[in-house]
Amino acid sequence: MKKKIVLLGLLALPLVLYIYFSMAKHNSLFLPVITKNVNELPQGKTFTDSVVKLKDKITIVGFLGNDVIKRKESIFNIDQKLNAKYRAFKDFQIVMLMPDGTQEDVKKVEQSLKVMGDISNWKFVFTSPEEINKFYASLKVKEPLDKDLGTFNIFIVDKTLNLRGRKGEVKNRKDNAYKDGYNSFSAADLHNDMTDDVKIVLREYRLALRRNNTEKGAKREI
Repeated sequence: MKKKIVLLGLLALPLVLYIYFSMAKHNSLFLPVITKNVNELPQGKTFTDSVVKLKDKITIVGFLGNDVIKRKESIFNIDQKLNAKYRAFKDFQIVMLMPDGTQEDVKKVEQSLKVMGDISNWKFVFTSPEEINKFYASLKVKEPLDKDLGTFNIFIVDKTLNLRGRKGEVKNRKDNAYKDGYNSFSAADLHNDMTDDVKIVLREYRLALRRNNTEKGAKREI
């Protein structure tokens, strides 16, 4: 009887997950890989002296540059549209790669963020311009960094160091246009596109974990 129940569950699971996944706005079960094998983060300074890595994390990566105040609105957009929505996920983090020397400005921004809620998922890594440029080059995205080592674009990097985004395979679908980054200055872009795409990546890993657990359970029953 137990074997029948397990087998029935295995047959029904793909259909249930398909319905669940299809609730995403652009009806995708998988967010395309734009760039494979992105560099691991340079090991720069952090406020807590902790080592921040991309490996085994779903990461939003950003570059605020030397003029942090210039991108202050973007920081709050990211916090409200992404951190507030996904901070409960232990494998989710937001990493800003910063030029060394911007610590004091970042501390001020960090204090403002703390007033708005939990920011334990926010990580600021301070390193040299050379390391920032080297890492950014590994993303292989269309838009270059500004002269101040910053950009309004932010990026999704998965647990195996792949840059994710939209390849625009479906014609005449505005919401499926090519995207290797998301404009953090635009609250609409984060709300309409990026939150949905992060959701898809998180679901991919939940699906894989659930499938592995189901297969292990089935083996124990046999």
